[in-house]
Amino acid sequence: MTQRLPTSTFEGLATQDPSRGLVRAHDPRHRLLTPTRKTRLPHGYLGHGHMTLGSDILAVLAILKLPDQVLGEVETANLRSVQPDEWYPIRWLLALMESLDEHVGYYGLLRMGRTLFKMTHQERMKATSRSARHVLYGLDGMYRHANKGDRIGGWRVLRFEPGQAEVEKTTPHHCVMEQGLISAALIAAGCPGIVTQRECVRDGADACIFVVTSAFTNERWSGSV
Repeated sequence: MTQRLPTSTFEGLATQDPSRGLVRAHDPRHRLLTPTRKTRLPHGYLGHGHMTLGSDILAVLAILKLPDQVLGEVETANLRSVQPDEWYPIRWLLALMESLDEHVGYYGLLRMGRTLFKMTHQERMKATSRSARHVLYGLDGMYRHANKGDRIGGWRVLRFEPGQAEVEKTTPHHCVMEQGLISAALIAAGCPGIVTQRECVRDGADACIFVVTSAFTNERWSGSV
């Protein structure tokens, strides 16, 4: 039976020290690897050994014009040493997103999601996703391409109708960042749409639920079954 974590900090997630000379979590100069802000995690998420691709982490650096001023010199130096195709503890990325939420807000997180999609997923998606259906049913596959571990959550489609769909997210990533990712993926597939959120873990829900709508109801939306 899956243990439920109603409220948690990021303690208890993957705790491996980042590699390649990155500052360790216990270093007092490093304020981002040990976040103190309490953040709810989705129902069923345990995150044992949860690791993420470096390209996801590099999306943070890519959207900041003056990263030293937002993240500090030590954190910025750590980010510059990240390799896009290597694996890093998810807790680092989660903490970075919390810092972005605090310093650049909603639109900064949306921009991060769009950038993350382009850096990690766009090239792979070109061969498989040519409609909104392909994108939404492919979200879980995209997630598992860039994340590994046990009980790390995922994505599932709850409803798919002409011009409207609902998807459920049980990943620990910031929901606004994911909103930007979905928007970018829909545009890349040739079916731009509007992505809103109906339920949110941060507001007490068990999972985040996104509503996706589009003016397209033809093959650009439905593709081939």
